[in-house]
Amino acid sequence: MEATGHYWLSIYSFLALKGFVIHVVNPIQTDGWRKGIEIRKRKTDIIDSILIADLIRYGDFLETSLADENTMSLRNLSRFRNYLINSIGDLKRKTICVLDQVFPEYQFVFSDVFGQTSKEILLHFSTPSDFESISSEKLDKVLSEITMKKFATNKIKQLSSVAKQSFGISFCLDSFALQLKLLIEQINFIENQVKDVEEQISILLDKINSPITTIPGIGNVTAVTILGEIGNISRFSNPSKLVAYAGIDASVSQSGEYQSTNNKMSKRGSPYLRKVLFSAALVASNCDPVFKAFYQKKRTEGKHHLTAIGAVARKLCYTIHAILKNNCPYEVRLPNNE
Repeated sequence: MEATGHYWLSIYSFLALKGFVIHVVNPIQTDGWRKGIEIRKRKTDIIDSILIADLIRYGDFLETSLADENTMSLRNLSRFRNYLINSIGDLKRKTICVLDQVFPEYQFVFSDVFGQTSKEILLHFSTPSDFESISSEKLDKVLSEITMKKFATNKIKQLSSVAKQSFGISFCLDSFALQLKLLIEQINFIENQVKDVEEQISILLDKINSPITTIPGIGNVTAVTILGEIGNISRFSNPSKLVAYAGIDASVSQSGEYQSTNNKMSKRGSPYLRKVLFSAALVASNCDPVFKAFYQKKRTEGKHHLTAIGAVARKLCYTIHAILKNNCPYEVRLPNNE
């Protein structure tokens, strides 16, 4: 079977418990096999089944190794956290969209519209008219539910002042106010879910006790994503294979005597792994002397910032491979210039 989506996992689990011999292959392999023997552009479940059977019959395939339970849990949690973070981003964009229509001046009062105090205020006041007619009783009641009371009081005064000259829309305000309130509540709810996921992540990391967090730029969340996506490091006999799995290896374009000199990243591997490696490389190139020197070397060679960060990400892959293979903490080793 192909390791496609999530549908194969339940049938795999059932068959494994029954003692069947199961071969799980990467869909990239079956896709390549299809292009080699399928002249017509056809893709059905029956054709795919025959292709997989032929691929296994000829034996020209690599099996997908399945992660252990802890690694699978890390992968599930890291991907779910990523989904939650993306959901929060969508909700924030929608909130800004509503605010731009109802009270466009609001975001000039707060440097961070989604800071704790700002969100607490938006739960009670949404439109310019709300800020124009605030009684002392209502203000006291609202402030009793807000953490930073003095800061909130000053901000509410500023908002009341700019509300008088607001050029926001003046119709359907009740519906927009309800949207804002519910959007802020959803953001708060999902942010609390993210905290719950991160707590579970910390528990799993302590249980695994991996030295990967000693590498610069790799915190708990990044470590969980890397460990979850990589699985058992023994799957990769050398670091270059890990680089390829992350999809940050250079694509190859060659025909006859022609050899391309402007090759882009292949981006064929795990997008989750590739994303966190670039994030970690960005941090490492600023805070670690080895990675910082390597980044600056690439920049002096005329490389673009993103190209240099990509090079740091590849170097980071080599470091991760060595750390996990040897199960030892990271140590700064500056090159000997003597």
